[in-house]
Amino acid sequence: MSQQTPRWDAELYDDKHSFVYKMAEELLVQLGPQPGEHILDIGCGTGHLSAKIAASGALVTGIDRSPEMIRQARAAYPQIRFELADARSIPLKTPFDAVFSNATLHWIKEPERVVHEIARLLKPGGRFVAELGGHGNIAKLVEAAKRAWLNLKFTQPMPNPWYYPSLPEYTGLLEKHGLQVSYAILFDRPTRLEEGENGLGNWLRMFGGAILGELSEDERDRFIQEAVHEARLELFKNAQWVVDYRRLRVIASAA
Repeated sequence: MSQQTPRWDAELYDDKHSFVYKMAEELLVQLGPQPGEHILDIGCGTGHLSAKIAASGALVTGIDRSPEMIRQARAAYPQIRFELADARSIPLKTPFDAVFSNATLHWIKEPERVVHEIARLLKPGGRFVAELGGHGNIAKLVEAAKRAWLNLKFTQPMPNPWYYPSLPEYTGLLEKHGLQVSYAILFDRPTRLEEGENGLGNWLRMFGGAILGELSEDERDRFIQEAVHEARLELFKNAQWVVDYRRLRVIASAA
């Protein structure tokens, strides 16, 4: 998420980037949803993880800032409540037993506003379970993208749409807002992209919207081609793109 919301391609997300939600199985175990619990899924995307949580018998509300994602989630899982909402100002008042988020919070460059909302919406003793990009996430890919930007001599600075906090930074932010952190880890998770040779180009089209947004169609194509070229030496291995993901996972509870 950014101040100006990039347009998300929900079909491309489901078709070529299913690893985003498939890699969250362990995180769901740590959430441990129980029948009858009210759980908020921040950044629900196309709803696949919300559906897995709901399969436990929990009552799930999924929110996302992308109309395309919410539209697809509602079509796929009409029995689950999905709302178009900004995590910096969530239009809900009913408290939740748990707040869950996967691969979303690093898109929001006003993290304090989000943490304030999470703390506000949790019941006393309620838990917050999340994973996001942490400090150093996709560092090699970002450097390759910067080189590509310079090579193409674009006049404007390359946008940086991401917030990748360190572990002390993020846990300190949670504690500042009254959330007690019981578990926190920053770990490397090299991630293989789908569709072989085309994987990184697909990734940039899917997740690089905030970088590509001000470019013309021709400039976008040239940038993607140049970024793929610059990243190849370090990130293309055994006919597959392996991106240098680093994740920050936290569990905290409301006082």
